[in-house]
This record gives sequence, structure tokens and C-alpha cells, in this order.
Amino acid sequence: MAPAHARDSAAAAPPATVGGHRLVVVDSITEITPACAGALVVSGSHGGRSSGGYALAVPLALACFNDAGVGKDRAGIVALDLLDHAGVPAIAVGHVSARIGDAPDAWHHGIISHVNAAASTCGLRPGDLLRVAVERAFGTTPERGVHPPPA
Repeated sequence: MAPAHARDSAAAAPPATVGGHRLVVVDSITEITPACAGALVVSGSHGGRSSGGYALAVPLALACFNDAGVGKDRAGIVALDLLDHAGVPAIAVGHVSARIGDAPDAWHHGIISHVNAAASTCGLRPGDLLRVAVERAFGTTPERGVHPPPA
């Protein structure tokens, strides 16, 4: 049997946009650039202090990290607090649901484990599948702010 990472190679690519927001899927938060401003960013990075610094450098609509097991003094998710102070929704997916450093795996299989207050206001909550929660929370037309009717 092939390793899990080999089996996932045929998974569909994440969508380019969600509700009018660009979806940026990067294995490392260090890959974001000013061109990512306003985007929903799913990274494979841990949510530590250094990752928070990279995410704060660009005004994002959402930052997603891997909780990396959370660690001592919440070191693996401290970025959520840093971003919350700036009013940026930030979440982490559980390290047992998505591989650290593998953003497509986070998008397809990640289960949200932690959210900051700004993300909670958007309706994001622990226990939800990342892609479903992001589509539910941001699947709006930004100009109207109206969710499309259920299919």
C-alpha cells in the first residue's frame, strides 16, 4: 500500500477563490507576499510566533496554520493570539488531521482545532473540516455580504 502522501497526490486542487476572496494555499507561511493581501491563506506552517510575524506582514482575510501539537505554553498556536490583536481571523488545524508543512493536506483533510476570537465571529469553530468551514464562513459575495442559498 502506498504511503498516505502518495495516495493524496490525485486529490483535486483547492479552488482559486472562495466567495470572491482569493484562496492561497502555501506549504510555508513564508511564501506569502504583498500580492496575497485580502486573501484567505491556508499554510502548512506551525502557528508559532515566527509564523504570526509573517502573517501580520500582509493584511489577510484569514490565516490558517497547523497546531503542531500546540506545545508548551501554546507555542504552536500563539500566532492566533497575535493575529487576533490585529483583528485578523486565524485558525489552526490539528496535527493529527493534516501533515505539518502540507497545505493541500490541510485544505482537504484538516480539522479545525483552535480559533481566535476574530475567526469565531466569522463562524469558524473547532471540530469542523477546514474546507467546509471556510466555504461556509467566506462563501459570500463581499459586496453584498449575503450567503448564497443552500443547493
